[in-house]
Amino acid sequence: MRVLILGGTAWLGGAVARYAVGQGHEVTCLARGESGSVPEGARLVTGDRDRTDAYRPLVTPGWDLVVDVSRQPGQVRSALAALSDRSERWVFVSSGSVYADHSRPGAGLDTPLLPALDGDEAAPETYGEGKVACEVACRAARGDNVLLARSGLIVGYGDRSDRFGYWPGRFALAREDGGPVLVPKRTDRPAQFLDVTDLAAWIVDAGLRGVTGAVDAYGPQRVLGDVLAAAREVAGFAGVEVSVSDEALRDAGVEEFMGERSLALWLADPEWAGFSARDTTSAQVAGLSARGLVDTLRDALAWERELGLARTGRKAGLDRADELTIIEDARS
Repeated sequence: MRVLILGGTAWLGGAVARYAVGQGHEVTCLARGESGSVPEGARLVTGDRDRTDAYRPLVTPGWDLVVDVSRQPGQVRSALAALSDRSERWVFVSSGSVYADHSRPGAGLDTPLLPALDGDEAAPETYGEGKVACEVACRAARGDNVLLARSGLIVGYGDRSDRFGYWPGRFALAREDGGPVLVPKRTDRPAQFLDVTDLAAWIVDAGLRGVTGAVDAYGPQRVLGDVLAAAREVAGFAGVEVSVSDEALRDAGVEEFMGERSLALWLADPEWAGFSARDTTSAQVAGLSARGLVDTLRDALAWERELGLARTGRKAGLDRADELTIIEDARS
């Protein structure tokens, strides 16, 4: 099949291209080429999607599948205008951030959406609204003949968000330095994610099978305790864990989930109780499956080792010295 990926040099787009090439498809990637190279076997067409002429080399002879990972409504609209009539199937990689409410565990596709962004460019703070506008553009151009893959937290090798890899990396670092690991006292809260390789494979296979409509492309429902137990196993950690309450973490200025001085995957705010606990029925019906947790953690740990277990300035998680200070305060 002829597969076009609008992207293909960054993390998810690269994984999609790599899988498609591995399946024997003829893969072309449109990208500026600034995020890296395309996988071996794929063809790179260099172009800036903010320019309408970027699609000119791609108009003929047509495509069996187009995969678009953009978050910018203007880019999505221009791609559809140039290529939709020449493409049999279309997948737009959206996000669970399109939903207006994240408080209800087990919520599904009936959850209300945010208002669509009015404009062509989404800022980080309007990411969800921008993705809604992209979905609106896809439906306007293709009706029901489009797969809207609303992804949740994507994890695995190559993840630069630090949100998932923090835990196997931290247990591995503690094994090396002999110190304790700080964990939240409540580990029964949801933790939901999907390996990038599973998402990439499903995007290609489901797209070519002709799966359409909105799908919550989330992994299995788990709790944080599952992740911690498996991360300890993968890292070979047999040391001490120090459980710290929500109140003590907040008093120490620790942020939830991600960001500077955060505790990765920790979500105590009831307004976000459903963020990592979405219903997976639509994903299962659409044929999405997930690899084992231990395998994903091994890949995440390998990536953490490449980046440096003791690195500072993480995008999610605590620097080691800061973590040990919080542990000392909690013990006193």
